Amino acid sequence: MRTQSPSPRPTPHSPGPRTADTTDEVPSPAPQAPAPRTSAPQAPAPRTPDRQSPAHARGGTWSALRPLVLRLHFHAGLLIAPFLLVAAASGLLYALSFQAEKVVYRNELEAPVGERVLPLAEQVDAARRAHPDATVTAVWPAPEEGATTRVLMTGPQVEEGTSLAVFVDPYTARVRGALPGYGSSGALPLRTWLGEFHRDLHLGEPGRLYSELAAGWLWVVTLGGLLLWIGRRRTARRAKALLLPEGGPRSRRRTLSWHGSVGLWASAGLLGLSATGLTWSTYAGENIASVRERLGGATPTVSAALGATPAGGDAHEGHGAHHDPAAPAAGGTDVGVDRAVEAARAVGVDGRIAVTLPTDGKGYVVKETDTQFPVHLDQAAVDPATGEVLDTLRFADHPLLAKLTRFGIDAHTGVLFGLANQLALAALALALVLLVLWGYRMWWLRRPGRPVAPGTWRRVPVPLLLPLAAGTALVGWFLPLLGLSLLAFLAVDATRSAVSRRRRRIAGTA
Repeated sequence: MRTQSPSPRPTPHSPGPRTADTTDEVPSPAPQAPAPRTSAPQAPAPRTPDRQSPAHARGGTWSALRPLVLRLHFHAGLLIAPFLLVAAASGLLYALSFQAEKVVYRNELEAPVGERVLPLAEQVDAARRAHPDATVTAVWPAPEEGATTRVLMTGPQVEEGTSLAVFVDPYTARVRGALPGYGSSGALPLRTWLGEFHRDLHLGEPGRLYSELAAGWLWVVTLGGLLLWIGRRRTARRAKALLLPEGGPRSRRRTLSWHGSVGLWASAGLLGLSATGLTWSTYAGENIASVRERLGGATPTVSAALGATPAGGDAHEGHGAHHDPAAPAAGGTDVGVDRAVEAARAVGVDGRIAVTLPTDGKGYVVKETDTQFPVHLDQAAVDPATGEVLDTLRFADHPLLAKLTRFGIDAHTGVLFGLANQLALAALALALVLLVLWGYRMWWLRRPGRPVAPGTWRRVPVPLLLPLAAGTALVGWFLPLLGLSLLAFLAVDATRSAVSRRRRRIAGTA
């Protein structure tokens, strides 16, 4: 009587042994007909190693790190995706709000072109007569023909953190309306509401934690996905497989191809949004500001103090900054806003400008506000008694880090390149929405596939694990919410790994 060597019996939902570094990226293979049973002995099924094997070590650094990156990308994307989805959807609406404002507030923003532009003093007086209980703090002359002059005011009826923007026809001095204004970009109620929703969900300081968590994890998920996609396609002979999504019938493979290709194209923009978005965050933003100051990258400001020398400061502006209304205008001799503008134009501060009225001990401040590249952001301070220029500050003289910060903030808020910038932001936001939805679809299609095995960090060689842990600890300290959420993730991962090992021991004993 012949005997046969026992062969392992397949289990339901388990087409064969799979290693932990491929289970969440490559689609499940199509079912195959079972091979005919023979009497020849069969080798035992390979087992996924819990520790770094010599063969695995020969695969290089990426072979050791890939399971860890895959697990981090999968679970971080799964858990952080709702925050990213809200941030992307609200960011998309914010990017479109610039053009929407021109339609919604057309009556306030536009005026019929007249024969001549009236002096700014007459336009300011018209705003004062329309709102006698408010105090004028700044004037934004009409930037172009057919546009209105904006007179900013503060008063008892004006909400803190905003200013009352009174729109005056520069040709007739007729007031065309008044709306709350917000920030240095002059956002009106529609853009203000959407900007606050994007920043904190209208929940105040607690709500800002959501955006900090999203911005903190966005670069981690983006870099992880980028490494996985390039690593998966590194053996492809054509760049098309890396840059363009695959066609064919709807499947997890096609979804993965779209997820990887679109993520590759959007990665640079997403990393930029993450870096600039963190500057407005509560905890990481403080650390970033501290580093900028220590590196000499604080944004300088023009000195408007009467008889004082120029002083440096930090004028971090954007859709996360608040306008700080000035105090009431100082008494005594005043050459007037028109003379102040003429003096500033004489020293090269021209074009689109904003004029801050003098306060006690300070003179006029005339700033260029053309943020479209190449920017024109020179400033001049003018003595209200004599009309002489007290100080000038050229944007060209700003520290390099301050310039880069300004460019990044303006690009994030959609004002650096105007309409092109806003369309690019909308495209990035839409891409992030699709990436999240495709990620969830792949996760759903894998059911009941085996998830990435826990404890992947234990299989990283010690010489590689130690510097990786040190770098992660440093990043977690600098970005506290990212660090805390990562610790929670590692705790859950370690718990699941311990439970899995215990179950295997019990099963082996039984």
